[in-house]
Amino acid sequence: MSESSLAQSPAAPPRQALPLFQLILVGLQHVLLMYGGAIAVPLIIGQAAGLPREEVAFLINADLLVAGVATLVQSLGIGPVGIRMPVMMGASFAAVGSMVAMAGMPGVGLPGIFGATIAAGVFGLLIAPFMSRVVRFFPPLVTGTVITSIGLSLFPVAVNWAGGGQQATAFGAPVYLMVAGLVLAVILLINRFMRGFWVNVSVLVGMGLGYILAGAIGMVDLDGLGRTPWLQLVTPLHFGLPTFSLAPILSMCLVVVIIFVESTGMFLALGKVTEREVTPRLLRRGLLCDAAASFVAGFFNTFTHSSFAQNIGLVQMTGVRCRSVTAVAGALLIGLSLLPKAAFLIASIPPAVLGGASIAMFGMVTATGIKILQEADIADRRNQLLIAVSVGFGLIPVVRPEFFAQMPLWMAPITHSGIAMATLSALLLNLLFNILGGAERAAHNLACDRH
Repeated sequence: MSESSLAQSPAAPPRQALPLFQLILVGLQHVLLMYGGAIAVPLIIGQAAGLPREEVAFLINADLLVAGVATLVQSLGIGPVGIRMPVMMGASFAAVGSMVAMAGMPGVGLPGIFGATIAAGVFGLLIAPFMSRVVRFFPPLVTGTVITSIGLSLFPVAVNWAGGGQQATAFGAPVYLMVAGLVLAVILLINRFMRGFWVNVSVLVGMGLGYILAGAIGMVDLDGLGRTPWLQLVTPLHFGLPTFSLAPILSMCLVVVIIFVESTGMFLALGKVTEREVTPRLLRRGLLCDAAASFVAGFFNTFTHSSFAQNIGLVQMTGVRCRSVTAVAGALLIGLSLLPKAAFLIASIPPAVLGGASIAMFGMVTATGIKILQEADIADRRNQLLIAVSVGFGLIPVVRPEFFAQMPLWMAPITHSGIAMATLSALLLNLLFNILGGAERAAHNLACDRH
């Protein structure tokens, strides 16, 4: 289906014909917002595997390449794969705990991680058609609860960045708060007093001014830029042939199920933002892309991939809902994977700059969830209980990450993911209260009406 035909469909948002320069700027905003998350996973796994700095840099470039290609496929679609919505893809955090454990296991290491990623990708391709049918279990009550939880679970990341980041020697120092406050203030003022183009690039302008201020006061570290090569190609199987072991494969297959649960919530959220109905067919296309990206990632020295929730807030805030923007962002990611110096410069953005922008972006995700909840019957006490308990479960890994430390290791992808916890809770409670209890409730209401 072409972009023009989508524009004519009543279920699709109106087509936005943006100039190329504006497309590039808005696409760059998407890259800047998700870049920290995109490079965090290869950084963590590279360090856990004891790789030298240049090999960790290679892992990052490999991740950017796969993320860029997956974003292009997810945005534009190829055959039956790709949801054709403004989606950004990157390495999933759901697998970090399992992969760190694998990195230290004798006989596993990186080849075993890549082998498990490939096998999990195949598993995902097989189950995606079945998982896509669960969309009917996501009414506004469940969808709104999940999206609200996504925003709330992201907020600690924004606050951590705004305070200077985990590596800050004086977390919360006034200089960090000043930079984050400037970025946020610029974004808010542009959205209050300006229109059109400037609103579309408000995040980029805010982060740009924040970066300039941070550089002027010595917060930007460019040490090592001169030693970084201008061009580097990502070669497949750089660390040798993948190996396949049963335990790592089973663990990563569970991760794929969790990724599908998270992605379902994110796709439904994006559908609400772009005013496009996410049908089982569209959901299947999106999940197939997640699985295919993970399958390819194992050959190209990187990890399981999924859609990035934080970019949903950017779509909502800027109002730019066309998929060509994220397609441009995907092309930029591919370019960064080939140009290590450019990637180095983006990686040098101080956390405080990202934090100022993320407070607005992640808050918009929460606001979207609250808006969707207005479509549900939240006057019903049982629905209120569903929201309360599910949001509470979603915040457990955020408030106390060690809460489930005594649980079996195979459960880590679930218990360490606030999104997965909230989604599973909302689905099960909706099943208990509204599906299995639907006949009972109808009979009760009928009896009340008679009296």
